[in-house]
Amino acid sequence: MSSASATLDTAVEALLGSPVPRREGREKVTGTALYAAERHLPRRAYGWPVPATIARGRITAVDTAAALALPGVLGVLTPYDAPRLGPSDDPGLQLLQDLRVPHRGWYVALAVADTLEGARAAADAVRVTYEAEPHDVVLHEDHPGLYTPQEVNGGYPAHREQGDPDAAFAAAPVRIDVRYAVPPLHNHAMEPHAATADWDTERGHLTVHDSCQGTTVVRAVLAGLFRLPEDRVTVLAEHVGGGFGSKGTPRPHVVLAVMASRLCGRPVTVALPRQHMAATVGHRAPTLHRVRLGARADGTLTSLGHEVTTHTSRVREFVEQAAVPARVMYAVQDSRTTHRVAALDVPTPSWMRAPGETPGMYALESAMDELADALGMDPVELRVRNDPAAEPDSGRPFSSRHLVECLREGADRFGWAGRRPPRREGPLLIGSGMAAATYPVYIAPAGARAHARPDGSYLVEVNATDIGTGARTVLSQIAADALGVPLDAVKLSLGNSALPAGPVAGGSAGTASWGWAVHDACTALTERLARHRGPLPDTGLVASADTTQSAKQKSPYARHAFGAHFAEVQADTVTGEVRVRRMLGVFAAGRVLNPRTARSQFIGGMVMGLGMALTEHSGLDPAFGDFAERDLAAYHVPVNADVPVAIEAHWIDEHDKHLNPMGCKGIGEIGIVGAAAAIGNAVSRATGRRLRELPLTPDRVLSALGDGGGSAGGA
Repeated sequence: MSSASATLDTAVEALLGSPVPRREGREKVTGTALYAAERHLPRRAYGWPVPATIARGRITAVDTAAALALPGVLGVLTPYDAPRLGPSDDPGLQLLQDLRVPHRGWYVALAVADTLEGARAAADAVRVTYEAEPHDVVLHEDHPGLYTPQEVNGGYPAHREQGDPDAAFAAAPVRIDVRYAVPPLHNHAMEPHAATADWDTERGHLTVHDSCQGTTVVRAVLAGLFRLPEDRVTVLAEHVGGGFGSKGTPRPHVVLAVMASRLCGRPVTVALPRQHMAATVGHRAPTLHRVRLGARADGTLTSLGHEVTTHTSRVREFVEQAAVPARVMYAVQDSRTTHRVAALDVPTPSWMRAPGETPGMYALESAMDELADALGMDPVELRVRNDPAAEPDSGRPFSSRHLVECLREGADRFGWAGRRPPRREGPLLIGSGMAAATYPVYIAPAGARAHARPDGSYLVEVNATDIGTGARTVLSQIAADALGVPLDAVKLSLGNSALPAGPVAGGSAGTASWGWAVHDACTALTERLARHRGPLPDTGLVASADTTQSAKQKSPYARHAFGAHFAEVQADTVTGEVRVRRMLGVFAAGRVLNPRTARSQFIGGMVMGLGMALTEHSGLDPAFGDFAERDLAAYHVPVNADVPVAIEAHWIDEHDKHLNPMGCKGIGEIGIVGAAAAIGNAVSRATGRRLRELPLTPDRVLSALGDGGGSAGGA
């Protein structure tokens, strides 16, 4: 073998696990990457939605005369004249179909004009009158409408009980019975929800550029709503500026854009203003938690109870599965995990980064910290002592579980063993805390095609969506690795519903699902090339893969990722402000395929957890029925100044053969799970006061300190 060939083979072998830069990075930083609202099609018009200004009731009239009189206005769609839509599983997409108003912010009209400014002015000129009805938007533990659903999000049973948790709790020598509250939270992706729709009546074809997390599902839903065969609908999402779950299903903007394009016979862009997003694209529902833990004096858990109270809308049921992670984490024979939900006059909740695990693990890991305090035990050792040999809820063996290794390595890197006691630096109280993390492994069916071209290049097609996670880069690495060729030889095509169908970018399942199909298609192409003799035909060679049968097989293993968070904070006794000085996370998430993009995802989740702990909150105004914090001025997402310079993400080199050909688990969501609890536990350690309602804002910290705090000490 020549030295050049040896060098090439080494480069190919190193593709998976290499910190390859983002393939689209230059396009993004130079502004040449085009997003859904930036498709400058000829004769493009703009739509601007009109939200309802009552919390519940009916429309009695819509006056569009003033709007239609404005220059450049092409029309106003209302419930009286909008096209009738076909069926869909999501009633929230049945827009302008009737006169009811189920919550404030529900869209009641759409103005369309030649310019964005004209559409906004026309929307402002629309006059809607209502017959308002009494509304209820306030969740509390004694709400008379509470019920236990059959299932929660993810298809999990709402209620699970093993043994006799009440008797075990009563008999436990050490008991913790505590309540926590997490407010509504919102997905504020950098790119607001937007779509550009082009209904070509001559061809009978609908083309939509949508800011979404999966074009396959958007195409299917639009085809049903507008009564079109799916092969006459194309949905494109070449670049998407974040989603965090809120773009996982079609949202009102894309339906309204298609309606308007059909009305005008022109391409139409509808881009939601950020102030509309809280009421229209889903939110993390508020959750009220009661956690009861019973333990022996040595820290062994004997009883676990996690009861969650949350809300859903009257439009569609969505129940945050916040008690589910308690079924995974710790070895305990007697347990109860359950959910109650009240249907209120609120927007429908939906997915937000690690739904269920994020609020649920905040409560559980805070309670574990309180139990460690009651036991006089190190919180890391408490978790190690209760590490289960098999999944507590199902009894299935874990495909891999390296939580203890994450805890040990995190403690070592953070310097936890020599953790300094809470201390004071002038007006600042300093303390550290930790928490564990978990997230399930999800894998969905996907398809892919791989082409070998006569010029020596390769084209790989898969309907993945890169929402900023680096999917375009990692899938290219998987393809090049399976083909045994340099990365530069591979071109990847994604974000197009005409490509082999793929699942949404959600549930941390993207790489595991799309990558499996890409691996199989490229492996099949390699085998076909090995059998081929002579030069390739002008059309090249192609191979396809569909993982439906493999991905749908029920695994005999419980498959989860795990992690551990450590944080050091300072609490200002004068202002009440909490600042995070250090954050460190260690994760066990299968094989890490690209350290550069993986670290970005882990740290991004940790920063989102910091925002959840300290700054992010949204309250429902009981009088007007809407979210009070509707923009980035009122809803404070962490910025650079809020994030510590010393933020680190590390991982265990985990080899799990029970996942997929790459051996990878999802990494997009586990970074947020447990982060807020680690920070909250650190604040408790620093101040000597336990705050159980997020976020830990200055007013709450000062109030706690005024109740007798102010000197550093254990909680």
